[in-house]
Amino acid sequence: MFPITRSRRLRSSKNIRSMVKETTLSVNDFIYPLFVCEGKSIRHEVPSMPGIYNLSVDEVIKEAKEAENLGIKSVILFGIPDHKDEEGSGAYGSEGIVQKAIKAIKDYTDLYVITDVCMCEYTSHGHCGHIINGDVDNDSTLNMLAREALSHAEAGADMVAPSDMMDGRVAAIRTMLDDNGFENIPIMSYAVKYASGYYGPFRDAADSTPAFGSRKTYQMDPANRREALKEAFQDIEEGADIIMVKPALAYLDIIRDVKDSCVVPVASYNVSGEYAMIKAAAKNGWIDEEKVVMETLLSMKRAGSDLIITYFAKDAAKKLNK
Repeated sequence: MFPITRSRRLRSSKNIRSMVKETTLSVNDFIYPLFVCEGKSIRHEVPSMPGIYNLSVDEVIKEAKEAENLGIKSVILFGIPDHKDEEGSGAYGSEGIVQKAIKAIKDYTDLYVITDVCMCEYTSHGHCGHIINGDVDNDSTLNMLAREALSHAEAGADMVAPSDMMDGRVAAIRTMLDDNGFENIPIMSYAVKYASGYYGPFRDAADSTPAFGSRKTYQMDPANRREALKEAFQDIEEGADIIMVKPALAYLDIIRDVKDSCVVPVASYNVSGEYAMIKAAAKNGWIDEEKVVMETLLSMKRAGSDLIITYFAKDAAKKLNK
């Protein structure tokens, strides 16, 4: 009889399992998304995202402090302005909602503040830039994005994260920042962002559903794999310091491809639809929420994510802190 290969020898106790663990999660891996709105004492739960809120600046400070106390090092801000127009002018005003939130968080915490740079939350049509002939015009949008990024840096942001998927936007933002004395502000590019069905709850939270058409003319086709590397390489060449893949759970293969091919850190976005599905399944008693959350985040880390943007950041931090 041939000898049995006994892999179970290294699974026999908690200690040995910990010693040979190949992938570990840390609170340092997480970036916590926050939705900021105008007003005071506002804390409106997003119906499709239980536990996630639209927050006025005073409430954002409380949320940021709670995250910091759990050991989370960074937040990423998304703005929900009172007024929207065709040009998304609220995105780059010095008294815009994100600009105010940056200053407040920096005043009350030591968190590393990242800002989403895009126009969709600020435009009346819900698209990510300037509309010409029924579609987003790439080149005329670049200056809008660069102005927005500059306004965030001027307000005190530590990093900007363009999510629009316009060609050339990293170079435009890098040039704008450098020309205005912000050469040390890093760019985390949503380089590999797919036209996904997983974004629905986010669009509820940010009131950014397109009024017409879709974003398929500028976001990536979910069928494409090689194109992800093309986008990543392009953005690195233009000056991106970190490359992001979005969504994460259905694109673990893409995260691994980018990790294996790029020498910059790789982030992934555990998006709103992924969050909402776990919450819904847990509410119905179909899964153990804590176990599934940790397994899901671990899969993203195992695939190659150095950083994970996740609405589960606080829950995961509490689990890890035990």
